[in-house]
Amino acid sequence: MAANQWTKTPKSFVVMAMVAYLVIASIGSQNIKGIENSIVAVGVSLTLDIILSLIAKRKRIMPDGAVITGLIISLILSTTSSWSIVAATSIISILSKHILVHRKKPIFNPAAFGLLLSILFFQSEQSWWGAFGDLPAWTLVFVLIGGYSATSRVNKFPQVFSFLGTYLAILYIMGILNIGGASDALRSPFINATLFFALFMLTDPPTSPAKVKDQIIFGILTAVVGAVVYGLFGGLMYLFIGLLMGNLYHLLKARSSLNASKHNGKIASA
Repeated sequence: MAANQWTKTPKSFVVMAMVAYLVIASIGSQNIKGIENSIVAVGVSLTLDIILSLIAKRKRIMPDGAVITGLIISLILSTTSSWSIVAATSIISILSKHILVHRKKPIFNPAAFGLLLSILFFQSEQSWWGAFGDLPAWTLVFVLIGGYSATSRVNKFPQVFSFLGTYLAILYIMGILNIGGASDALRSPFINATLFFALFMLTDPPTSPAKVKDQIIFGILTAVVGAVVYGLFGGLMYLFIGLLMGNLYHLLKARSSLNASKHNGKIASA
């Protein structure tokens, strides 16, 4: 794909938005450690993605998805994370993209999968610093502007709105009932994490549905699972667990549609 064509794709916009977030958050925090981690995450993700694509003998190698995965990892992991944890998280993410597949597409959002296992295996700290959780509240407008544009480019507004509406409604009810400190999830940096997650991770085209009805179900399921996990256990894993459950729904839905198509094809040819 020519460079001028690539710049018109949704992925190119996401890459540019995340690089901008990386720079803004680094300047705001007066800390370049996040940029150093991004170099490690993107470098490892990009290299491994190209190697695995060559091994699989893919005709077209487009590692821009690996760049996005690396950027997401570096924007979410704490800037205090060691380079080895950043690299290991990136490796897990890219391996999941190439190994856990259905019809040549990843089953799980690679970044969410890697970040979840990073918590479980390495007890990694995840501050979502790239969503400006440590900066003044007004900086959240950058996430909203970039996220709105990215969501528009992939036509995922039903998914985002169904997720946010369900998630916030459940947390509101939990807050009234004083369950699991739900009110904290509506404050910075948790609300920053939620919006970044909804606008840039939930909307990943290969691991989420295209049809409006399926998008709505996907968003609601992700929100319910995530909110319940947060209410019961707290911690940092709830958004990732919710998304991976949504990814599983998308897989099962795709398999069901494929089996129905094959069945109808057999009947038609009988």
